[in-house]
Amino acid sequence: MSRICQITGRKPAVGNNVSHSKRRTKRRFDINLLSKKFYYAEQDCWISLRISAAGIRKVNKVGLHKALVEAVEKGYCDWNSIKVIG
Repeated sequence: MSRICQITGRKPAVGNNVSHSKRRTKRRFDINLLSKKFYYAEQDCWISLRISAAGIRKVNKVGLHKALVEAVEKGYCDWNSIKVIG
């Protein structure tokens, strides 16, 4: 499973480690990705999402249903990739 947020679509960025002598080596800037359970009231079930900290703030701001609909419209996830727990 790739390290992509299902709500915001955020991916790891690539950059450089820069030493004191200014030598550069490649590195990855990973996102703060968490596996979190949410209660989805419209379907009356619990779902599990791989979501970043920014995605959690977005869900708190606009609501879970609206955040999922926007993510599906933008192509960050689809309804089949959302894991239903119970």
